[in-house]
Amino acid sequence: MKFMLMMNAPRGTGDWGVAKWAPADFKAHVAHMQKLNQDLVASGELAAAEALASPGQARIVRADKSGAPVVTDGPFAETKEFLAGFWIVDCENKERAHAIAARVSLAPGPGGAPLRIPVEVREVLSASPKDM
Repeated sequence: MKFMLMMNAPRGTGDWGVAKWAPADFKAHVAHMQKLNQDLVASGELAAAEALASPGQARIVRADKSGAPVVTDGPFAETKEFLAGFWIVDCENKERAHAIAARVSLAPGPGGAPLRIPVEVREVLSASPKDM
């Protein structure tokens, strides 16, 4: 079963303080994520993982009546959290996906304290071409 683990960071502006962390704290945070990814590769469970640019670089795209893209700044000001990164894991069951998400949530922040970042877990649905 495949699951998408979406790490949500607070404050929709993208300013969740990472740039203000002590260098050692940021290094520990990155090391936690790298170790997680290495372990998931070793277990054969990692299908994909990416960090995302800040929301200030995001754009909202809608098609106009002709189908042409209309691009605007985004996300909207009312956004309270933003997607900071994601993993696609291929694991045995949802309980295992939840365990991996909990490990993501424990990434260290300032002073080494766990951030307890919210991680949304959703099953990746698939359909065969004949089902489409």
